[in-house]
Amino acid sequence: MRHTISVLVENKFGVLARVAGLFSARGYNIASLAVSETLDPSISYMTIVVEAQDEKILEQINKQLNKLIDVITVTDFTKKAHIDREMVMAKVEYSPKDKAKLESIFDKYVGKIIKAKAGIAIIEAVGDQAQIKGLLEQLDKFGVKELVRTGRLAIAE
Repeated sequence: MRHTISVLVENKFGVLARVAGLFSARGYNIASLAVSETLDPSISYMTIVVEAQDEKILEQINKQLNKLIDVITVTDFTKKAHIDREMVMAKVEYSPKDKAKLESIFDKYVGKIIKAKAGIAIIEAVGDQAQIKGLLEQLDKFGVKELVRTGRLAIAE
């Protein structure tokens, strides 16, 4: 099962490497990782999605994270009310006659065409994991040439 954990850390050289090292040293795969400064530039917010099969593994991860010197707080969203989102950008093939069809996809998903030329449209969209998956299934009909996406971001309700 995938679990979303947020970690507030001091924004210092090497902190990301130490956090990632904690996971790799114990054989846990990070499925998604997003890091950015907070309102205070000396503090960063990390959102980590990790695969953990049971609660004991998750508890161990949380304890190990809390032992790191530069970690301020650890929040496990597994049993907390939260909102999470990902962003995706994709290059999609389209013809001018298909532009309306492509745009109509965004009636259901939060997204838009940000650039279109020479048979390629670059789109951006934001949503939870299920929404992004649904959007990508719709875009496959057009032919996705390139795809990039952020890691999951999460915030408590």
